Amino acid sequence: MLAHLSVRNLGVLEHATITPIRGFTVITGETGAGKTMLLDALRLLGGQKSKPSAVGPFGDEAVAEGLFDDGTEELGVTRIVPRDGRSRAYLNGALVAAGALGERLGSLIEIVGQHDQLSITRSQTVLRLVDGMLDESGGEARARYLEAWEKYRAALDDQRRLGGDRMGLERELDLVRYQAGEIAAAGLESGDDRRMEAMASRLRHAEVMRESLTASLDDLEAVADRTGLVVSSLRRVAAIDEELELQVSRAEGLDAETHDLLGSVRGLVETLAEDPETLEHLEQRLAALNDLKRKYGKTLEEVLEFGSSAARRVADLEDLIGRAATIDDLVRDSENKLIALGDRLRDARSEAIGRIESEASEHLAALGLPSASLSFAIEPAAPGPSGADGVELRFTSDQRLAAGAVSDVASGGELSRLVLALRLATRSPGTETLVFDEVDAGVGGATALALGRKLADLATECQVLCVTHLPQVAAHAEAHYVVDRSGSGATVRMVEGEDRLTELSRMLAGLPESERGRSAAAELLEGARS
Repeated sequence: MLAHLSVRNLGVLEHATITPIRGFTVITGETGAGKTMLLDALRLLGGQKSKPSAVGPFGDEAVAEGLFDDGTEELGVTRIVPRDGRSRAYLNGALVAAGALGERLGSLIEIVGQHDQLSITRSQTVLRLVDGMLDESGGEARARYLEAWEKYRAALDDQRRLGGDRMGLERELDLVRYQAGEIAAAGLESGDDRRMEAMASRLRHAEVMRESLTASLDDLEAVADRTGLVVSSLRRVAAIDEELELQVSRAEGLDAETHDLLGSVRGLVETLAEDPETLEHLEQRLAALNDLKRKYGKTLEEVLEFGSSAARRVADLEDLIGRAATIDDLVRDSENKLIALGDRLRDARSEAIGRIESEASEHLAALGLPSASLSFAIEPAAPGPSGADGVELRFTSDQRLAAGAVSDVASGGELSRLVLALRLATRSPGTETLVFDEVDAGVGGATALALGRKLADLATECQVLCVTHLPQVAAHAEAHYVVDRSGSGATVRMVEGEDRLTELSRMLAGLPESERGRSAAAELLEGARS
């Protein structure tokens, strides 16, 4: 959702800030006050082309900043449009291409207006709306189709690899089989390199170590004799003075430690011996390991992991090549199953479309388009990840006229009401924030009240912003902003309480201070809240 919007020097807006609520927010003001500048700021943040003419008279560049919350993180977006030169776009402080803003924010915000590119004109968006209305059986049909699609794609990939370079796969199999076998033949385990290096180092320096240890052994034997004498002397003194027992204990400990060390060194001397055959074997093993490291990894662990990966690849390639004789049949069977499941999914979608058309038509009638006709043209198409269907949304404002593609035949006000009707009919997850421009074109009276109620109803599902001239629509909003024009500049303010009554009175009768107008505005607010 849109959490914050700030505009500087865009058109007549020197500086403006709004913080839309999660529900229904309206923006009102006199004609020409600059309300659409706020929507133009949102269009800039969505990556649309910038126009230097949009830069206002209050500086050399226009700046639009927005803070969006997608439920998992906050996104800070900035667009700077200079009077001369190219615009700049920033996402979370990093400079990006303007198109990247549209890609990132495309699922978060959609502006519904006469000249905006609407998602409902795209087949994939329409399919998502339809799939959101599938019943349990239809949902199962879609799940089975998606599973069959993945299997079909996997079979095609296998067929392409086998048909494209069978000899290449055979060569790869020979290579990885050799690699896996070479590593396995070494018979190595994790930690063997450290153990072998330690043992080889001992054997390489056995003579030097034995000489040093023998000298140490002689010295230790002399020390052991002296520590025994120290213990005897202290015991005699402690027999006279008991306070010296602590020193006796320490001397006894020193004597025991010395004799223990003496035994260890004597054992080392006895075990140290030159063993040329074992050393040569270790050197060969270490050389072989270094050769494996040169080819497969910097450490023994990396070499072993490479060997495991190569062994798994051998199994995969053997399985793939083994299926070469049956791969064509597998692809054909997978495709036939996919087509059959696609037909079943199309039938389920057709049933859902009937329900959407019926409910959306009721909403359109309530929104002042009683003669409008809404239909979904669904036709078989090449199988894809979303089904084997092509869907186009068709519309006519009068059933006596031929229906056409929505983008070709619907006016700005009709487009806005059409999107509103569809979102109310499907109640499916979609864009987090919907912004309506010109939704009230040609609407008044009871239809205006119905429009306000339906926008408020939609705002329970997503964030809704609306620029409107209708007090009946504005009265249903939970947050209300007014754009005031003064000379060459305009300001934006949030209105509540008496200020809101004043604005609604202006919208009703053009007399903001009229008691009758304020009374009617209060009645309108009360009716919207009931």
